[in-house]
Amino acid sequence: MRRYFTRKVITYVLAFFVGASIDWGIPHLMPGNPVQLYLSNFNLKPAGYNALYQTMSQAFGTNLPLWQQYLHYWGGLLTGNWGVSFFDFPARVTTLIFQALPYTLALLVPAIVLSYIVGNKLGAAAARRRLLDNTVLPVGYLFQAIPYPWLALALPYLLGVVWHVFPISRGYDESLLPAFSWTFISSLLYHWFLPFLTVFLVSLGGWAIGMRNLVIYELENDSSRYLRALGASERVIRRYAYRSASLPQLSGLALQLGIVVGGNIVTEYAFDYPGLGHLIFQAISNEDYFLLQGIFIFIIIGVLIANFIIDIVYITVDPRTRLSMQGAPA
Repeated sequence: MRRYFTRKVITYVLAFFVGASIDWGIPHLMPGNPVQLYLSNFNLKPAGYNALYQTMSQAFGTNLPLWQQYLHYWGGLLTGNWGVSFFDFPARVTTLIFQALPYTLALLVPAIVLSYIVGNKLGAAAARRRLLDNTVLPVGYLFQAIPYPWLALALPYLLGVVWHVFPISRGYDESLLPAFSWTFISSLLYHWFLPFLTVFLVSLGGWAIGMRNLVIYELENDSSRYLRALGASERVIRRYAYRSASLPQLSGLALQLGIVVGGNIVTEYAFDYPGLGHLIFQAISNEDYFLLQGIFIFIIIGVLIANFIIDIVYITVDPRTRLSMQGAPA
């Protein structure tokens, strides 16, 4: 067990180092200068432009050699100083990220987890019942094929513009001030429902179809036939098949939850929802390299943590993993 986790920790540390280095290298090795790109948005006279360029280059450290910028990047990364945003100057990158993070987590974690649970239950039931299969499979393919942009436009149009059931933008009523009160919380939930429904419906079909196919495979493989030959009941066989089929789905859930911290750009932009996805769009639109670096670091950390948690879950639910750790044949 100790050797297994030691290897995993070393692997994840190396993956973080490589990922963080790429996160720094892509914007810094690209042609162009972020300060010049930022100042090009303003109509400045040459004297004012030169003075402001020198000041901002010194403030953001872009006047230093690349190797010094790389060392400063790691120093700031390890100390929590991830720089200052260009488009929302002088706000710190960490401040903007932590302001948007609760909205993204509250939107995507419930949508993904609930679609995972419901989709897996529907898919497993459809694998055993032909009548349900004839319903779940076409509906699942339909939901899976629906593009995020189309659904993110159709739902607010129907439920917001036509029927006036839910608001179509923002995270809460702009007339309210954030506070721990029922009025503000109810406004949050009211604005949260449509983006949540969009992500939930699109994710649901994929989970249902995946579980259905996996359960059918497990029910027809040699292990299930051997259990039937031994006289095991269909209930026991189905339970075994569902547990085995759940393992690949867990890996998919880990990846989904890992990239949650990156937000959902299409949905959050369509609903003007103030999460990390919307923040990424703003950073790209304003060529804010420092903010993009900070958000991508969050994504890297989220994916690594989620995969590490799933590794621990695999050890708990899959005896083959425990046997392989002991050097026994799986």
